[in-house]
Amino acid sequence: MPQRTVPFTLDQIGTQTARFPSVGAIPTISDKSVDPYFLTRMPKTAQVEALLFWPQDKAIYPGLVVLHESWGLNVQIKELANRLACEGYAVIVPNLYTRQGGMVTANAEAAGMLMARAKEADLLQDINQCCEYLNTMDYAKRNVHGVVGFGMGGTLALKFACQRKRLRAAVSYYGKPSPPFDSLDGLQGSILYHWAGADDTVSEAEIEQFRQAALDRKKRVTIHKYDGAPHAFCNETRKDAYRAGAAQDAWERTAEFLKEAFKADMQIPGK
Repeated sequence: MPQRTVPFTLDQIGTQTARFPSVGAIPTISDKSVDPYFLTRMPKTAQVEALLFWPQDKAIYPGLVVLHESWGLNVQIKELANRLACEGYAVIVPNLYTRQGGMVTANAEAAGMLMARAKEADLLQDINQCCEYLNTMDYAKRNVHGVVGFGMGGTLALKFACQRKRLRAAVSYYGKPSPPFDSLDGLQGSILYHWAGADDTVSEAEIEQFRQAALDRKKRVTIHKYDGAPHAFCNETRKDAYRAGAAQDAWERTAEFLKEAFKADMQIPGK
């Protein structure tokens, strides 16, 4: 696929950290300014810790929630979030292991344990709250959101897309679309699924059931298969799995899919 012109460069992207409650109202700037103990008070509810990336040209951008793999919120995911911000989005990346101390690991066994201990309902609530947090940012369009997930995050992206009615789009990189697929009844936006053809954690039968369930319900689900590509084929830090050609094709398809989903809300630099 030919490479596109990206609207922003890395030096035009702003970054900051965020911390907010997983449930309930998001504290506003006014709330923080009138409370002298805001930064030091121990919260009574679970918190979401996240990173934000956004173009610093004064405009209002569609929001994306980026979901990391089982390794945790590592440098590779931060770089992907930066690249998406360069495409013209306000990006938030929650640390899905905040409740476990925000751990990051390169050990497969440790990653498996972290993923197993995480409660899906908690993670989906955290992701939903990320959308609400974006709604408080003056550079993010209110309720104009999508989600992009990788591995574990890809599985969560599929599930979240069927829960949040106002979500425009979801991209899943080698997540697991597990039957039954009744949850697709709740899908309002569109889904792009990147299928690693050599991924032994997802069977061809599951993919075909997923495809058919979407067709039966007249849902907008696009599936691209990458023949011979293993799980994590887009992760350049995994030398055993990385496939440069497939990764580039998947990225270009993701960018075009999101551009189409948000075409009425994209901001062009200088206009």
